Parts: sequence; C-alpha cells; structure tokens
Amino acid sequence: MKTLIIYTSQTGFTKKYAQWLADEMDADIFDLKDVRKRDETFFADYEAIVYAGWCMAGSVVKVKWFLDKADKWKEKRLAVICVGGSPNDNPDVEVALKNILSDEQRKYIKAFYCQGGFDYEKMNTASKLAMKMFVSALKKKQDEKSKQMAEHIAGSYDISDKKYIEPVVTYLMGE
Repeated sequence: MKTLIIYTSQTGFTKKYAQWLADEMDADIFDLKDVRKRDETFFADYEAIVYAGWCMAGSVVKVKWFLDKADKWKEKRLAVICVGGSPNDNPDVEVALKNILSDEQRKYIKAFYCQGGFDYEKMNTASKLAMKMFVSALKKKQDEKSKQMAEHIAGSYDISDKKYIEPVVTYLMGE
C-alpha cells in the first residue's frame, strides 16, 4: 500500500514516531512544511495518508491543514497520530482523541495516540513558558493526581516506544 506520512514535530518525539511508521510501512515521509503548498496531484497516487502531530492543550498541532484536505481523500485510508507526554493508558487520552475528529470525520479517519515525552531543552520559549505555568497550576491543586502529574512533567523525559505504532500499522494494512 503506497503510504504518505506527514508530520510536524517540535522536540523530536513526533518525528521519531513518523520515521518508525515510515520504516515499517515503507512509506514516503515529509515534514508538513515541505508538503503544505503541494497541489492535489502530489497526493493522488497514495492509498493511505497519515498526519502525525504533537499534542498541545488537548489538540493536535496544525491538524487543521490535514482535516481541511481529508474530505477530498475519503477513498484513502486516513489516520491522525497525536504524540504527547501522557502515558497511553491515561484516561484523558481517550477524551482528547475523541475531540480531534468530528462524528463525520470519524467515518473515514482513524485517530491514534502515541506516548512521547517532554524535552524542555528543545521546546520553544512559548511552549516552555506554557508548560511552567501548567506545572505551577497543577502543584497548587489539592488532589494527589494533579500533584503527581506536576511532578511527572516538571522535567524532561522520554516514554516513547515503537510498539505504539502497531495499531496504526494494523489499521493501514486493513487488518
């Protein structure tokens, strides 16, 4: 199956997952900035198109570009991969995945989550500031879950694992 992987990555976790998927599927892989201005003929021969973006505040960065085009690609296998710092088994992940797509889009696009991590050294200034404010707000909360989360995301970490692309591969292969 001729597959195209398009990604955007700030700190490298999403790029890592996109590359793992491209290697597994023998797919073409492009950074979003390299395909944004391509016309529809560029996408015509692909049977599957995947957009991978990183999570920020419960949404996928720059996913609008993909979703705006996706209604023209309904005959293809379409997927969105959201890469974030929460573990895959975090209940909030399911809620976030549900909110990425509309009911109509869920008919022809499948959304996936892959746990990545945080790399504060590679974050841009705005993201670092937002994360520091978020951690500070979590620390002020009284519940134990918020305090544990604040402690967890206060520093850089990597919880990415190639095994999290397996459901994506299965979906793309039509299994």
